Amino acid sequence: MGNSINLNRQVLSKLSKTIFSLVFAANCLYGCKNKIAVQENIKSKKPNIVFILADDLGAHDLSYAGSEYYETPNIDAIAKEGVSFTQGYAAAQVCSPSRASILTGQNTARHGITDWIGASTGEKWGQTHNTKVLPPEYVHAIPENNITLAETLKEGGYRTFFAGKWHLGDEPYSPENNGFEINKGGWEVGTPKGGYYAPWNNPKLDYKYEGENLTMRLADETANFITESKDKPFFVFLSFYAVHGPIETTEEKWKKYRDKAEAKGIPDKGYNMERILPIRTVQDNPIYAGLIETMDDAVGVVLTRLKKLALDDNTIVIFTSDNGGVASGDAFSTTNLPLRGGKGYQWEGGIREPYLIKAPMLKNGPKSIDYPVSGIDFYPTLLDLAGIDKPQNQLLDGVSLVPLLKGGTIGKRPLFWHYPHYGNQGGEPVSIIRKEDWKLIHYWEDGRDELYNLSVDPGEKEDVHDSNKVLAESLRNELDTYLKEVGANLPAENHYYDAMAAKVLYAKRKAEMLPKLEQQRKDFLTKDFQPDENWYDSKLTKD
Repeated sequence: MGNSINLNRQVLSKLSKTIFSLVFAANCLYGCKNKIAVQENIKSKKPNIVFILADDLGAHDLSYAGSEYYETPNIDAIAKEGVSFTQGYAAAQVCSPSRASILTGQNTARHGITDWIGASTGEKWGQTHNTKVLPPEYVHAIPENNITLAETLKEGGYRTFFAGKWHLGDEPYSPENNGFEINKGGWEVGTPKGGYYAPWNNPKLDYKYEGENLTMRLADETANFITESKDKPFFVFLSFYAVHGPIETTEEKWKKYRDKAEAKGIPDKGYNMERILPIRTVQDNPIYAGLIETMDDAVGVVLTRLKKLALDDNTIVIFTSDNGGVASGDAFSTTNLPLRGGKGYQWEGGIREPYLIKAPMLKNGPKSIDYPVSGIDFYPTLLDLAGIDKPQNQLLDGVSLVPLLKGGTIGKRPLFWHYPHYGNQGGEPVSIIRKEDWKLIHYWEDGRDELYNLSVDPGEKEDVHDSNKVLAESLRNELDTYLKEVGANLPAENHYYDAMAAKVLYAKRKAEMLPKLEQQRKDFLTKDFQPDENWYDSKLTKD
């Protein structure tokens, strides 16, 4: 009897093991098939798009681009895994025009938003500013006849999401009315009202707790949308308020970069005079450095979520900025050297940008491209990568960069800028044409032109107009023809301009503002520095 029971147990044991093996094999087969099915689904799905736009970030404000002071490992990873355009430009030297150009694919003179929305013009400007010309009127929202990039992608089957800075018109010209299904934090203003630490003031994004960081919150909202939309193509436009002023950071990050500046050696002088205002010449602002690092941390949140969801191999990631770093005016945050100028300026420091495209579906392409490109090129490039036709009723000034991303070439073309306004940072009313290596700047104050050969003089130190008059005249004629074709608004003479008063003001800035800025710079770097009470509320923690 005992032997019979033992035998039955052995039979049952073997049978159980056999059944278990069969079930395990079936599950493995199902799992493998399911994994293959998921991979095939990803391959057949349109690529996701994550467009990350920084505000006021300079061409050399990232460690991959040469900064030895700021630390940006997550943005550096996009450059390493994608393509860096070494001659990438914003479409304008200030924010609103540049942002409109990204979403419309048009130059500023064509869509008509030629200054940051809210800047005064004409006689109103002349009442408070002693300048040679009066800036013209400009459009205050994306024109309704435009079909935005978001609207086109939405029509093509994409879920669309916007987070952060809009500054392209109040209602009814909000992100929701320009193709974005969801909007987190985008409204009419261009600065983070209330700062980067809660309590902030944003009718489109309330804070969760005092001390919450706005930049990180925007990243979290973006990452959550990606999770919710993982099974359908999505277009995410993460438009940071950072690194626009007010510049704020945590005490921890301030100390990190204060110590780093000290270890590198703090120079006695950190400013020079430009034509109108002082301009920063060194990267050693620990508050700004901390603000950049927080933005990079936020980029890391989004990239990590893409990898966690296994979406990174089918997601295009763009990173760029809307204009040059603030070297003069505003917070005097950074320097763009060896490029001249900064935000608001007509020189390369005002318009040259980080310009990164990671398109993982394009294998074995170049890692770096030295072809002049602009914010107007993102629209046709992304449609090309997504396999979506250009809207018939949307005139695009930009071109698709996909041939370049594949290692090919595209034809030579001129690039145009039209900024007939005065920048708060010292920029002058100008129009610009860049053609091949040559850049001509036309000044509306007195009609003069500057000409630079960027291949040998990227810092625009030597104006070679007088030794290349035939070329300069040809470029000027091409610029004038273009402006006339698009009906560009031009400045008017200010009959009340006082040249002597302007000279007195310049001398006062040099005598008073320059030493004050030098002192402030050194104060930021002292060990016992105490910020203004509204600098950061980040010491507050969540209950």
